[in-house]
Amino acid sequence: MEHHLLGRTGRLVSVVGLGTWQLGTDWGDVSEADAHAVIDASLEAGVTFVDTADVYGDGRSEQLIGSYLAEHPDAQVTVATKMGRRVEQVPEAYTLDAFRGWVDRSRTNLRTDRLDLVQLHCPPTAVYSDDAVFDALDTLVDEGAIATYGVSVERTEEALTAIARPNVATVQIILNAFRLKPLDEVLPAASEAGVGIIARVPLASGLLSGRYTAQTTFPESDHRTYNRNGEAFDVGETFSGVDYETGVEAAQEFARLVEELGAPEDGAPALTPAQAAIAWLWQQSGVSTVIPGARNADQARANAAAGSARVLGPTFERGVRRIYDERFRAALHEKW
Repeated sequence: MEHHLLGRTGRLVSVVGLGTWQLGTDWGDVSEADAHAVIDASLEAGVTFVDTADVYGDGRSEQLIGSYLAEHPDAQVTVATKMGRRVEQVPEAYTLDAFRGWVDRSRTNLRTDRLDLVQLHCPPTAVYSDDAVFDALDTLVDEGAIATYGVSVERTEEALTAIARPNVATVQIILNAFRLKPLDEVLPAASEAGVGIIARVPLASGLLSGRYTAQTTFPESDHRTYNRNGEAFDVGETFSGVDYETGVEAAQEFARLVEELGAPEDGAPALTPAQAAIAWLWQQSGVSTVIPGARNADQARANAAAGSARVLGPTFERGVRRIYDERFRAALHEKW
């Protein structure tokens, strides 16, 4: 597994981490045993970064991670959580008192005195320009409740505003082969400022795995059903905001790009489309880590294996950009 510096946290983390939204309840049910198996398989495969949030399953994801780490006290892992989505999304809700309450809840769920990394969870745009918000976060660092802080954003302009803040350690943003806009300005600005980039939704909610067809259905409790048109939260979080049928067709093109890579000369297995999508991401200059989710141990191991993939090369890069330009740029590039 390759490792990158996680921005201003000063920590080295695996280039493939583990996203744990799916360990809540928004991707269908996952049992505690299955959740622990996913975490166990990930860490055994070299993953050292786990991302969660206080609203994933109303804290269930944090609790599952906390119980696993209590059983494995020697695990060497950085846990990032997020806060801010437990209240009405208005700027005035983002106060020091609210932060203390949310952080205390997460510390209880994760069974730790100090949180490694806390990220504002896609707050209203005005929050990124509010000095008082970042003063409050600095206070939590000074008090020892959190080690470092970052932000999770929906839009590139939000990322750029956050990157200019002197103590923002990381920016989490949707970035994948179907969402290329962050490559234009966000990654170069983050690199120059020393801010880490956490790439989320790396498989476009599974589209880039190449396993879905136009006829594929998802459980009612899965956001890929109930948020298909942005009914519950930003539509860009589901299939990266792409039209599902167009995404399926584009994923088939992407799979052909991967097939053209062939097997490595060292005899290792050929990459799957999902592994290639993850490897392409962490090989982008400025990306610290990529956080695919996994519903079972086999998926977790397969995702982690992408962290040691060979360099995919310029021909593959041109193919990714061609698919984006032909299918998505006009519809998506200015939205986020």
